[in-house]
Amino acid sequence: MVGFTERERSGVYKSIYARRDIRRFGDDPIPEETLARLLDAAHHAPSVGFSQPWDFVVVEDDETKAEIASIAERAIAAAREGYREPRKSEFGRLKLEGITDAPVNICVTCDPTRDAPHVLGRNTMQAMDAYSTCLAVQNLWLAARAEGVGVGWVSFLYPHEVREVLGIPHHVDPIAYLCVGYPEDGFPEEPVLQREGWRERIDTSELVHRERWKSGSV
Repeated sequence: MVGFTERERSGVYKSIYARRDIRRFGDDPIPEETLARLLDAAHHAPSVGFSQPWDFVVVEDDETKAEIASIAERAIAAAREGYREPRKSEFGRLKLEGITDAPVNICVTCDPTRDAPHVLGRNTMQAMDAYSTCLAVQNLWLAARAEGVGVGWVSFLYPHEVREVLGIPHHVDPIAYLCVGYPEDGFPEEPVLQREGWRERIDTSELVHRERWKSGSV
């Protein structure tokens, strides 16, 4: 049988639709075997030319987390200044990272030199290695949801500072900094930013174009 059974398909789609960006974490540690499964799922993502450009820096040390959190704090403060009221105050009320709360942080990196210079399929789209790394992040995220583990992607960071703190080589790019742990309050029914009124989900019909791009229509 090529396709999955109905029960198996249901599990895949449930993980997709129930995945959330988690910012608040409980104190329970993630078992090593669970963490190993998540990392292995990430490593089984598709990649351009089977280059597998990712590495995973697993951070559990409190001091290291605190250093990263201080970077995020400055980046969030700078971003807040880009808004006008009332959006500025709304932004200030959002919890945008859980770095020191999460038992595990994972920095997912991309090595553009891996299998270079002749990476199959990257000739005309040089960023395919970074796109591939994002697929590894998605794999980890969906596997985590299936395990009941929450993940939060922290994008308010300065990559060059993260690289320095974690000792990442200069030719390797930090792509995603993930907070990983069991959610403090479970998984919300809808995305937090939607629940907080920041953004609404766009209807799929508005985003699908047939044969050619057609503004405002499908």
